[in-house]
Amino acid sequence: MSLASVFNIAGTGMSAQSTRLNTISSNIANAESVSSNIDQTYRARHPVFATMFNQAQGSDGGSLFAEQDAAGSRVHVLGIVEGQSSLMPRYEPTHPAADENGYVYYPNVNVVEEMADMISASRAFQTNVEMMNTAKQMLQKVLTLGQ
Repeated sequence: MSLASVFNIAGTGMSAQSTRLNTISSNIANAESVSSNIDQTYRARHPVFATMFNQAQGSDGGSLFAEQDAAGSRVHVLGIVEGQSSLMPRYEPTHPAADENGYVYYPNVNVVEEMADMISASRAFQTNVEMMNTAKQMLQKVLTLGQ
C-alpha cells in the first residue's frame, strides 16, 4: 500500500462519516414528529458501512496470513436502513393527530443515543482529517530528503 492511497482511504472515511452525521441529523430533527398511523410514523435511520478490499494487487505479499492481514482500500456506504425497534404510542386523545382510539405514535428515536453517535461520528471524521494531514506532512518530508 502506497502512502498516496491513505488519501483515498481517509477521504472515503470522511464521506462515510458525513453520511452518518446526515442521518443522525435527520433522526434528531424528526424525534418529536407524530403520526396517527404506525405505517406513516418516522423510523430512525442508520447507515451501513463496509470495508472494500483492494483486489487489484494480485499477490498475497508472501504472508501466511494474507486474508487476515488484508488492508482495506476504502470505506463504502452500503445503504441506510430503518431501525427495527418499536414505535412509542402515547395516549393523547386531545392531540390533533390522534387516531380514533386517542393514540399518537412517536418515532423510535432516542435523542441521547443519537447525540452520543454524533460525537462518535464527528471524532471519526476528525481522525480521518488528521490522517490526511499526517500523510501530507510525510510526503512533504520525502520531497525534502534530496536537499
